[in-house]
Amino acid sequence: MSLLQGQTAFVTGAGTGIGKAIAQDLAAAGVKVIVCGRRPGPLEETVQSITAVGGVASAVTCDLTDPDAIEECAQALLAEHGTIDILINNAGFSSKIRSSRYIGAEEWRDVMDVNTMGPVVLTKALLPAMVEKGRGDVVMISSMAAINPSIMAGAAYSAAKVAARAYMNVLAQEMRPYGIRCITVFPGEVDTPILDNRALPPDAETRARMMMPEDISAAVLMAVSLPRRAMVSELAIAATDPRDMSADVAAAKTKQTI
Repeated sequence: MSLLQGQTAFVTGAGTGIGKAIAQDLAAAGVKVIVCGRRPGPLEETVQSITAVGGVASAVTCDLTDPDAIEECAQALLAEHGTIDILINNAGFSSKIRSSRYIGAEEWRDVMDVNTMGPVVLTKALLPAMVEKGRGDVVMISSMAAINPSIMAGAAYSAAKVAARAYMNVLAQEMRPYGIRCITVFPGEVDTPILDNRALPPDAETRARMMMPEDISAAVLMAVSLPRRAMVSELAIAATDPRDMSADVAAAKTKQTI
């Protein structure tokens, strides 16, 4: 039997990509999964893909840029499900404008809200129940941009992911005495819809050389499946086959998409 059997997980950004893969893999391990995002359609597709093979899943919609909506969502979760054992902060957003010379305040704020503020507010709301229970896992799906900020990732996205990493480091220092593991995952290029926001969206041949969402999910499942006496604090995952990104960097220096 899986060590995760019977636990409850909340996965943000689970309508597509990495979040969807994590939700499916957690459910396959016996976890009751609640998926969250902005669009009901993709979330229901994730739920159906889980329940069709005997898993347990449900969906809630929430604007993860609205602190009041996040708080309301969290309280409803706790009222219905009790403690959330595994929180996967996966929802992410990258700016159309990548250049530090051209990005505007509104787009900068949007990127910071989704990648940093949203996870902070959600985690804060769900932590007290974890502390009371004396165990839990908080997973932040960050990015290699947090380790190596770059023009291609963009000024705002890089800054947001660096900030999220710093937050998780502080959170871990506070939460370890309470039995709560804080895990930050840094994926490199993964073939997900977020790539469509790049100044030079990759073509099918380029995407084929990247990692797939299930690769990141496998790493997350490994981390949360460890015995409670052990934890992975940070986990960087990169594609085996590197590629020339000079054209991507050149495109990212412009004012608009190509």
